[in-house]
Amino acid sequence: MQDSLLSRFDVGEDQVKSLVADTIHGADDGELFLEYSESEALMFDNGRLKTANFNTEQGFGLRAVAGEATGYAHSSELSHSALLRASDAVSTVKSGYSGTLAEAPPRTNRHLYGEENPTGSPSFEAKAKLLQEIDAWVRAEDPRVRQVTASLVSSWQQVEIIRADGQTVRDVRPLVRMSISVVVGDGDRQETGTYGAGGRKGFGEFLVEDSWKQAAHEALRQALVNLEAVPAPAGTFDIVLSSGWPGVMLHEAVGHGLEGDFNRKKTSAFAGLMGQQVAAKGVTVVDDGTIAERRGSISVDDEGTPSNRNVLIEDGKLVGYMQDRQNARLMGMKATGNGRRESYAHQPMPRMTNTYMTAGEYTPEEITASVKHGVYAVSFGGGQVDITSGKFVFGCTEAYMIEDGKVTQPIKGAMLIGNGPDAMHRVTMVGNDMKLDPGIGMCGKAGQGVPVGVGQPHLRMNQMTLGGTRV
Repeated sequence: MQDSLLSRFDVGEDQVKSLVADTIHGADDGELFLEYSESEALMFDNGRLKTANFNTEQGFGLRAVAGEATGYAHSSELSHSALLRASDAVSTVKSGYSGTLAEAPPRTNRHLYGEENPTGSPSFEAKAKLLQEIDAWVRAEDPRVRQVTASLVSSWQQVEIIRADGQTVRDVRPLVRMSISVVVGDGDRQETGTYGAGGRKGFGEFLVEDSWKQAAHEALRQALVNLEAVPAPAGTFDIVLSSGWPGVMLHEAVGHGLEGDFNRKKTSAFAGLMGQQVAAKGVTVVDDGTIAERRGSISVDDEGTPSNRNVLIEDGKLVGYMQDRQNARLMGMKATGNGRRESYAHQPMPRMTNTYMTAGEYTPEEITASVKHGVYAVSFGGGQVDITSGKFVFGCTEAYMIEDGKVTQPIKGAMLIGNGPDAMHRVTMVGNDMKLDPGIGMCGKAGQGVPVGVGQPHLRMNQMTLGGTRV
């Protein structure tokens, strides 16, 4: 474990802890969140190294929670004077309030990932060379390749959470991601394919030739498929979703609606439905932050609560929400290890980790064969969701028609349109091949971004609306 971040203050650790205790005393909850992070990004584009960034950041966030109100202040200066100013600002939330300090989170010795710093290993030169090799390999694979963009992004975050009772929780979080985008062309027509992979680990496996070639081949394959695609039809179709990354629809259309704050405030389409059937039988949805080295995993959340495997929907029934400490307390529930923040400059809130649908009993072949006329959606791009209504729109980046149980012509421009709770009732077949995405997810909420994972098996959903480019 690295040296304590408390040692970076210009006063002793006891003084810092004493000030934290004084600030939070009389409130319901709170903590001092310390962070030091390093990040690096390299992008090779159009035959040259176009971007190379390295950044370090450190700071603290001090919080006191009184009922539904929160006092929060942050600074990039780790000094006693900055902490005093923050304490004065935060303490105003306790004015006229007398709370009972919530019990501290349980302790854990579990570590879901190593402490290797991927920003420094391998070297900058080795990373740049790898990106150049990817670019050259893809261009040599097919004469229709017109542009290749490849990037390596990494970060190394050290956090420390100090509570009013002096309890200290530490975590060191590595994170890497490789992304490849390929543009192919034929005459005036151009199409794109993308693929990425990553996780909470070092870059080691990406240096293996078989690994990066597989990723590059997948991006090229998708681009060439789209080059042959015809405009998607519009209408109502039975839809088959592939396993893995298409779970992003589940994340957006259902996952956000199961976060505690939206349900406490009754702004979620799932508010007040605990114990009720909110999806078809056979549908079980889990948020699991405990999977080793996964992008969305956290040994502890940003309030110090150990991450958990939380069942949200079980056999179609709503059985749980994802909670941070404040919303859990106000709802009379337990914190689930989902209190996350982008950095020390942000307050924690209920956020997803790795959210997925568990496996069912059907093979992918059985699911596809059951559809007479429909659409097979393999990959999604961007999407939009309204949490209150549950309405969503997702663009398909790789999709095909299904005719008489067989996958046929690739299509482009397909938009899947629906309503989260309604869509979950339209699931009629759940595959036996649950797969997590390759480690590329990023989730935005209230201006904050955090890394996440998604996943699902193959699914059949009946009579979904598809927006296309022709009738």
